[in-house]
Amino acid sequence: MELDRLDRDIIGALVEDARATYAEIGQRVGLSASAVKRRVDRLREIGAITGFTARVEPSALGWTTEAYVELFCAGKTSPADIGVAVARHPEVVAACTITGEADALLHIRATDVRHVERVIERIAAEPFVVRTKSSIVLSRLIDAPLITPRNESPSPA
Repeated sequence: MELDRLDRDIIGALVEDARATYAEIGQRVGLSASAVKRRVDRLREIGAITGFTARVEPSALGWTTEAYVELFCAGKTSPADIGVAVARHPEVVAACTITGEADALLHIRATDVRHVERVIERIAAEPFVVRTKSSIVLSRLIDAPLITPRNESPSPA
């Protein structure tokens, strides 16, 4: 999907403050409120904007511990099967297939280390899981939004 500078500026404004009005965004990017609304509607239609959410500090909800868990699966377990299984655990906030020895990587948020341990035990009990390898997060160094507020393009690797 092709996004022009104005689309990126509008998305950047929404990432910074999803509650901003079309008029506020328009003033920031140099468009009328109605032009911003049309662009936001189009960005939603093409799937560039997938929704609007509130970002909540996990510790405010008591989720003070997080871990990353590598899953090593038996045979040719499909990504879909892994996804279905780990989605049943509300503590799993993200999951992806990865390169390397492990088949998948899970991001878990929990109330404490014991809670993380119980989640890992439940996941390890899935019939396709051969073993797990986990790392507890000590401190989060960077927690950036999906795009930078100034709408800079990511540097090529």
